[in-house]
Amino acid sequence: MASALTDKLSRLVKQMRGQARITEANVQDMLREVRMALLEADVALPVVRDFIARVKDKALGQEVLGSLKPGQALVGIVNKELAATMGEGVADINLAAQPPAVILMAGLQGAGKTTTTAKLAKHLIEKRKKKVLTVSGDVYRPAAIEQLKTVTAQAGAEWFPSRAEQKPREIALAALDYARKHFFDVLLVDTAGRLAIDEVLMQEIKELHAVLTPVETLFVVDAMQGQDAVNTAKAFKEALPLTGIVLTKLDGDSRGGAALSVRAITGAPIKFAGVSEKIDGLEVFDAERHAGRILGMGDIVALVEQVAQGVDMEAAQKLAAKVKSGDGFDLNDFLGQLQQMKQMGGLSSLMDKLPSQLTAKAGEMDMDKAERDIRRKEGIICSMTLQERRKPDIIKATRKKRIAAGAGVQVFEVNRLLNEFDQMRTMMKKMKGGGLMKMMKKLGGMKGMKGMPGMPF
Repeated sequence: MASALTDKLSRLVKQMRGQARITEANVQDMLREVRMALLEADVALPVVRDFIARVKDKALGQEVLGSLKPGQALVGIVNKELAATMGEGVADINLAAQPPAVILMAGLQGAGKTTTTAKLAKHLIEKRKKKVLTVSGDVYRPAAIEQLKTVTAQAGAEWFPSRAEQKPREIALAALDYARKHFFDVLLVDTAGRLAIDEVLMQEIKELHAVLTPVETLFVVDAMQGQDAVNTAKAFKEALPLTGIVLTKLDGDSRGGAALSVRAITGAPIKFAGVSEKIDGLEVFDAERHAGRILGMGDIVALVEQVAQGVDMEAAQKLAAKVKSGDGFDLNDFLGQLQQMKQMGGLSSLMDKLPSQLTAKAGEMDMDKAERDIRRKEGIICSMTLQERRKPDIIKATRKKRIAAGAGVQVFEVNRLLNEFDQMRTMMKKMKGGGLMKMMKKLGGMKGMKGMPGMPF
């Protein structure tokens, strides 16, 4: 959705350049393109109609302020209405209850409830400093209970055991009693799902809700479901008093469609978004920032947060001190930079948050190939001895063959890595020698990022 809508709006901005006012004719042109992009993204038709009507009312006759062009003003209106459709701002999770605060996870099978339960546990532990207990009420899906046990351990929370022969109501009451006696702040209850909505599922989750009286009932939905997400949302809204939505797989291709539809259909705010398969791949949902991503404006705030979270500040300071003192930049440092990139979520995750104008410069780059290249470089360095990493100049033909065999690559790939390392080492020497400003001016003249020393592509 993001690329389609961005392309259409960018084209319209160019077409309307030079016009002094937003007219009914150019508004109709833009809305036609926006309507098509939304429908292609599987946004529900009633939501599209309502969205288009609101944009039209606000756009018609609006004066173009300052230096803004009509196209840019229209994009601003669309951006604001996208954010309004998704909920405007941030809706935080509610934990204002006598401990333990119970959070009930609802949704269909395959939406990612179990993984999201663990991700939410990690978020509550790290961001809210809570003591968290998880329990699985899914007694139907094979290995569902064991899956929750595994991911809960990864999240650093505690798991309450349950068995397939137990009743969900029995499991829930036992977990609640345990949570009270052991002073847990939050109890996360993972419920059973089905491949489709059925009466048994709805009756069971209604009973669990009545027994637990949760402070939050979160509807977990796959962001790539499109129109199916709307039907599911309607059914769960009728069965339960939903307090929030968690969108999973938002890193997929059709992002945005479900976000727009589900919020409008349920009336419940979107509270979290799953942005990767990793246990820390859960973001607090910000409607304004997500609208910016849909329109290709990027999300620099999220990018800064991701980098700050992924970077080992102590290691970064040590490297900076090493460069400043003139100590040699070696392959251990180079390996550290590659590992920092992985900790930040990889290239594709970082690029996703950049404005489309910047990502377009790297449009020809295959992100999957670049990620594989980083892993390959890491493997090559890990195949070296400690002495070779500290003194790369000793790596000659015989050593290169051994390193290549150990990493499962060809010798030319070892040579390429060493060449890239030499380029980065040269850059570090210039930084030490006071030539940083000259170097930055040279880099500023480069088109895009391709070919930069040390970049893995």
